[in-house]
Amino acid sequence: MPLTHRSTLTQFLIEERRRFPGASGDFNALILDVALACKAIARAVALGELASPACPQADPGAAGAINIQGETQTPLDVLSNKVFIRRTEWAGNLAGMASEEMELPYQIPGQYPRGKYLLVFDPLDGSSNIDVNVSVGSIFSVLRASPELEASGRDVCEQDFLQPGSRQVAAGYALYGPTTMLVLTVGDGVNGFTLDPNLGEFMLTHPKLQIPADTHEFAINASNSRFWEAPVKRYVDECLAGKTGPRAKDFNMRWIASMVAEAHRILMRGGVFMYPRDTKDMSKPGRLRLLYEANPIGFLMEQAGGRASTGERPMLGVQPQSLHQRIGLVFGSRHEVERIERYHAEPVHTEMDNPLFTERSLFRV
Repeated sequence: MPLTHRSTLTQFLIEERRRFPGASGDFNALILDVALACKAIARAVALGELASPACPQADPGAAGAINIQGETQTPLDVLSNKVFIRRTEWAGNLAGMASEEMELPYQIPGQYPRGKYLLVFDPLDGSSNIDVNVSVGSIFSVLRASPELEASGRDVCEQDFLQPGSRQVAAGYALYGPTTMLVLTVGDGVNGFTLDPNLGEFMLTHPKLQIPADTHEFAINASNSRFWEAPVKRYVDECLAGKTGPRAKDFNMRWIASMVAEAHRILMRGGVFMYPRDTKDMSKPGRLRLLYEANPIGFLMEQAGGRASTGERPMLGVQPQSLHQRIGLVFGSRHEVERIERYHAEPVHTEMDNPLFTERSLFRV
């Protein structure tokens, strides 16, 4: 499509708003503020080490600290979190925010008006890949504040954010790769926008993205295979068996260790991503965070015709219990995710070593 015929993100949002004549414009303004934050982070990521000696926005003292997730913060983690806050706190669209990098919800400063939306985000997903120049990104989700919170104007608390993914009003991610992209859903399909560096604008380049229902690619961290539950191991073993196995086709395995990059590949050409619950650390019911990773990615997948699941049930139906709750996540091509759910639902058959209890035992029916 010629550049002159492409919509900007602003034009796209205005067209969407026309479907709701009573809309105030606060939602559009919030999305544009998030997009501006993503542009600023994209620039910092692109500069890499060139920005390190003198980055006036970063707080060198905070980098290297351990965040609430028990993970070491990189300088770009700290910077990205600060950019998200500063670009969105001032406009009167938000009642509060929550971030991977902050233990408690962020309160809108008293000098700014408060709005009717809540923003949750992972400011820099995959930041451990920065030093090897692999694509990283930002993930965000927009929720509606409760009528009580909106009316009272009180400070937000953790409970305000504990809404199932089905109640998201928007979600998206920015991908900082060879090109910078913003992929967004406002509940009416998924659209991809590419940052035009000459104009400084996100341009609509990938309208109405759809995930193929079938695929021959899967993504999982195979180093954890000894900790997988039986249904996951069964699924991966069948894929690896290829044409001579029960699936009767060859599969390719991918693993980037950057969920934004994994989600983007699946949106572009299909596939299934698995970061399932396992037995590696029984204190954690999963590795990924529900509110600001699994839910927004799940919303995007469902809006693009795919499926997102815990492995056992739909992701968007899970009722959050805490701000930084972890969960297992499977998403991508619908038929593959449904197959994994089916394997979890089926009883696990194990054979005991004693021949009396095998299929050819004395107790065979």
